[in-house]
Amino acid sequence: MDQLAKTRSASTDESRDTIEQRLSFQSRYVLVFGEINSNTARTTCERLIALAEEADDPITMLISSPGGHVESGDAIHDIVRFIRAPVTAVGTGWVASAGTHIFLSVPKERRLCLPHTRFMIHQPAGGAGGQASDVAIQAKEILRMRERIAKVVARETDRTVEEVLNDMERDFWLSAEEAIDYGLVGKIIENHAQVYG
Repeated sequence: MDQLAKTRSASTDESRDTIEQRLSFQSRYVLVFGEINSNTARTTCERLIALAEEADDPITMLISSPGGHVESGDAIHDIVRFIRAPVTAVGTGWVASAGTHIFLSVPKERRLCLPHTRFMIHQPAGGAGGQASDVAIQAKEILRMRERIAKVVARETDRTVEEVLNDMERDFWLSAEEAIDYGLVGKIIENHAQVYG
């Protein structure tokens, strides 16, 4: 990549960050878009904490994510539950895997989605490699993670852990209406006025 392209890319990233910061502090929106990774977790947690320190007023978190790193999703999930300000999660596009875990960090009455949102739960994936003893340790950790995530989904949807584990065996996709029936979503909305109306 030549210097001009690098400068343009950096300028675009800086402009996007400025817009997101203005959006956060003027309207109390936090965007969780794209892959969930350590950078996403850090940025999201920083914004949530900053908004909560500024005021106890509600925060709206918009989520559109294919998922990603489980522990990064855990960090966002736990910070949402940790801060004083109440957070409302609004799903849009797709809310999958670690994205669903973040979505479930708020009470059901504050879990909303736009009409065309798709949801997905599944078991964590692993890329185990190395010595046999290391592979065995990683496999054990993946099973523990699977059980832990299933317990969160079960708790937040009023389903049994066994039922959720069965559904998580493969990619389990739900439309917005199916997500309502499953217990993932509290309400489908179409406009901003319905978020707190």
